[in-house]
Amino acid sequence: MTLRGQRLIRARHLAACNPAPNMKDIRIATAIFNSPLNRIQDNLKRMAGWVMAAKMQDASLICFPELNITGYSTHQDIKVSAEPIPGIISRSLVQMAKRHQIVILAGQAEKDASGRVFASHLVVRPDGATGVYRKIHIAPAERDVFSPANRVPLFDLQGIKIGIQLCYDAHFPELSTRMAVDGAEVIFMPHASPRGTPSEKFESWMRHLTARAFDNGVFIVACNQTGKNKKGLDFPGIAAILGPDGKIIAKTIDGKEGIITADLKSHDLSKIRRHHMRYFLPNRRPEIYRSKKRNGFKTFRS
Repeated sequence: MTLRGQRLIRARHLAACNPAPNMKDIRIATAIFNSPLNRIQDNLKRMAGWVMAAKMQDASLICFPELNITGYSTHQDIKVSAEPIPGIISRSLVQMAKRHQIVILAGQAEKDASGRVFASHLVVRPDGATGVYRKIHIAPAERDVFSPANRVPLFDLQGIKIGIQLCYDAHFPELSTRMAVDGAEVIFMPHASPRGTPSEKFESWMRHLTARAFDNGVFIVACNQTGKNKKGLDFPGIAAILGPDGKIIAKTIDGKEGIITADLKSHDLSKIRRHHMRYFLPNRRPEIYRSKKRNGFKTFRS
């Protein structure tokens, strides 16, 4: 790459890394939720109760775990509940969001016109506008069922710009950095992660979720399914909300279905992004990260 090309990439990157975000303060809720497989109507009914509870705590947004409406499975039985968007599920969420005047983030197995199935997360505003994030990184055990997506959308909501990553996605640092560079201020990470105790799952999360928040200067909001899904999987119910400094704002590891709330404050984001030693994104050098095989050794004459 020419020096001019490197400078152009660098200039575009600096322009994207905004040290003075326009984010508004927002109270959010995130849910720990039991999701029996292929029990759509039952799951939607119980969801409505937690949506109401979040609204009663003055939350403007509630996020549910990955595939919380259809349930989670790595077998062909998940396809029984997979449906298009728009569909019955999305229309139910639109009605729920309008009724309670709250933004809802919720998960379903989505089937497209060609029959592919995606692990998808809907973003539904009270005005009926609906967005969709499709899981990008498919875990090895999921590949016989789910197709990977290739888009990295962001969503403007209630004065904040958010990204979504589903479970396995969170293990790939490039995805969080891409979202942060594109303007994300909050990244929601709904999970359907089975096995282990709540304490063990929380310890596992803290190995990488703190880094996603700290390295990129963003809020991270993560939640998991809980309990048995009636098809052989048991989920440790936990949730955590982290600030852009990587520190925990709120958490629950009691394994019970429920919600936690937190106020995400613009001041906390600006404090990090205005600090020249704590906001790392502007100092990245994307022009040199492109993969090239090079021998690092040189031979020197004696």
